[in-house]
Amino acid sequence: MKDEDDDATACSFYNLGTSISALHHSYPACQDFDTTTGPHSQLAPSTAKAPFTSNPGNGDLLIHAGDLTNLGSAEEVQDQINWLDSLPHEHKVAIAGNHDRHLDPRSREVLPLEDQQRLLDWKGIRYLQHSAVTLKFRGSRALTIYGAPQTPASKRDDHAFRYLEGSDAWSDTIPKDIDILVTHSPPKYHLDLPVALGCEYLLGEVWHVQPTLHVFGHVHAGKSDLVGRLKGGTEVARWDESQQSLERALSRPDGFFRGLLDPRSWLDVSQIIFYGISSILWEQVWGGQSPQPTFMVLASLKYCDTDQLGNPAQVVEI
Repeated sequence: MKDEDDDATACSFYNLGTSISALHHSYPACQDFDTTTGPHSQLAPSTAKAPFTSNPGNGDLLIHAGDLTNLGSAEEVQDQINWLDSLPHEHKVAIAGNHDRHLDPRSREVLPLEDQQRLLDWKGIRYLQHSAVTLKFRGSRALTIYGAPQTPASKRDDHAFRYLEGSDAWSDTIPKDIDILVTHSPPKYHLDLPVALGCEYLLGEVWHVQPTLHVFGHVHAGKSDLVGRLKGGTEVARWDESQQSLERALSRPDGFFRGLLDPRSWLDVSQIIFYGISSILWEQVWGGQSPQPTFMVLASLKYCDTDQLGNPAQVVEI
């Protein structure tokens, strides 16, 4: 759990030596799936197995941020569990994503009856669904991890753990005393493309909780578009006036860059620069302490909107 007296934690993400590998949507596409159509359509995977082609390396903790499967069958989920369990990491944590229909009782109904009734063996994987776990690492260090799978959707569909865009599925749902947050959805304006496909209510909750690390997925191309590549699929949220100004600028209906043509946008830009420089001076020159930042990781393995596992696993140390 967080230690308010641990200055190393407050100052840096990279000097405490807990290595974390982060994944999302690691099940490669398999083209030979059988589907039936109609008002009560069901999804049924063929007997063909898709190989797992992504190698997340080694580390102390492996985090899977959802979309364990493509169609969400129990067979796919169990295949992925078996693969994750074979990896060498000391601890492994997983949440569900919108593709993982078997894990949500509501979306499970579109699967064949036999699939609905199949039980899963999670082996050494800690599955989090609106729940938390505290794990111990070498050096008597403990980290508390909270995971939640829900993602916004523009309309109702048969995907798992969905809620309608504009609905608040997040406020006051995440414990305050956690170190790592794992969600399937990204928070709005953070690695969710220029069109901001993340959730504004999740963003508000992350502002409230301010974990050391936030791992998420869902928006595959947010890691492989131009901005995502430049950022390496990661960014730091500092929870200060500069962060507020940046998010306010990104929330403009005409977009951040097009909005620069409006003179009123330059107020936000000037505030971002002013507060950013002030924060650096406060910490580096005067020795002050700012709020603990959050290191954000988009863990998508799929390249853009293709079915190729073209992105490497994200590896960070906290």
